[in-house]
Amino acid sequence: MVLASTRNLLNQWFPPKPTFTEKDLLSLSGKVFIVTGGNGAVGSALIKMLYNAGGTIYMASRSQVSPHPLFLKQPNTLQSKAEKAIQAIVSTPPTPKTPGTKKNQHQDQKHHLSVKASAAAFAAQESKLHVLWNNAGAGAMSFSPGDRTAQDLEPLIGQNCVATLLFTILLLPQLRAASTAEQPARVIWTASFLAEAASAVNGVDFELLEKGTKDQTKNYAVSKAGTWILGREFARRYGGEGVLSVVLNPGNLRNEGWKKVDKFTMFFVKHVLFDPVFGAYTQLYAGLSRDITAERNGAYVIPWGRIRGDEACPRKDILNAMLPEEEGGLGYGEKLWEWCEMKWKPFV
Repeated sequence: MVLASTRNLLNQWFPPKPTFTEKDLLSLSGKVFIVTGGNGAVGSALIKMLYNAGGTIYMASRSQVSPHPLFLKQPNTLQSKAEKAIQAIVSTPPTPKTPGTKKNQHQDQKHHLSVKASAAAFAAQESKLHVLWNNAGAGAMSFSPGDRTAQDLEPLIGQNCVATLLFTILLLPQLRAASTAEQPARVIWTASFLAEAASAVNGVDFELLEKGTKDQTKNYAVSKAGTWILGREFARRYGGEGVLSVVLNPGNLRNEGWKKVDKFTMFFVKHVLFDPVFGAYTQLYAGLSRDITAERNGAYVIPWGRIRGDEACPRKDILNAMLPEEEGGLGYGEKLWEWCEMKWKPFV
């Protein structure tokens, strides 16, 4: 077990060079994408690649004002922030010969009505969605113990699991409409190495999902294990309808989340952090590489774009927890899915 865990760590912390980058993209003209967390470092880098290849990209980004229909009029400060993010992507070299279309889409994952309104706003503009990148998520240092979402959930579980699943389910009609036998639509779920390294036994502890623990790192790890479990469950439920589900660890990346980490820890950590563009390569591979076929639905992708088989995963407890009970597993996919539905149904 120790040897397997060490091998797994080294394989993900010190990956080989990416083999699928923006240079491998064909024209994405006519394709429609959503990248949540698009104004973050990884999201922006991914959107730039898609934009340069001619795709239509909706950047779903967090704001302090809900995009619920009652609050659609946004303050100028928030509009300018979104526009600045778009302008940075559009104006950064290289200049594409056939640029895509870039649109801002407000979404606050801390509020279910905001998530619902965001999906409705997209559906009012587009009939198809070729790839949904669930790239946004709350980081381990984003909250303090005792913080809650608008629906009174532990915020890491509330955003990384409940809100992400809700948004995905609401967009199923557009995903189904875009899917073909040659090019199935895809949903990408962003997990983390901590899902394996620091989550509870079996990935999640249902007794603690409601309130969380005082350890924010553990809460984060559990929420990312939950993301992994939900991604596998989505593959089981909708793979037969031609919508592929892919879970990934984007890699160890330099981002704003490290700003709250103490200098002593950062002295050691900074040596294993990479530029966010490499995380975008992991996302790009998961969303568009032809390596991921219907036979690999539910695949787990590691940095910077490699499919890892379950045999190389040291967390056999999580793998077993994902399996349906009729297959000898714990059925955590179905149980967590139903738990999430129970949490949003009173509000959506």
